[in-house]
Amino acid sequence: MDIQNKVIEIVAEQAVLEPSDVTLESTLESLGIDSLGLVESIFSIEEAFDISVPFNANEPDKSEFDISTVASIIKGIEGLIADQKA
Repeated sequence: MDIQNKVIEIVAEQAVLEPSDVTLESTLESLGIDSLGLVESIFSIEEAFDISVPFNANEPDKSEFDISTVASIIKGIEGLIADQKA
């Protein structure tokens, strides 16, 4: 499974939606994911890809990890995976 599909699957699960309801342009807010759902999503992503996401749930605005859209989350994860392999 590729990164994009896995992230969409994780986000959809948190939003209690079908993966087909999640687009790259979707924001977590538009999908109904609250701060707890966001933290659970981050944990699921870290577990699925064996990475550590630099995200502080207490200060999400100061995070280096862009969570503005599903596409930005995927891009960030791809970067973390590439860094890990480097």
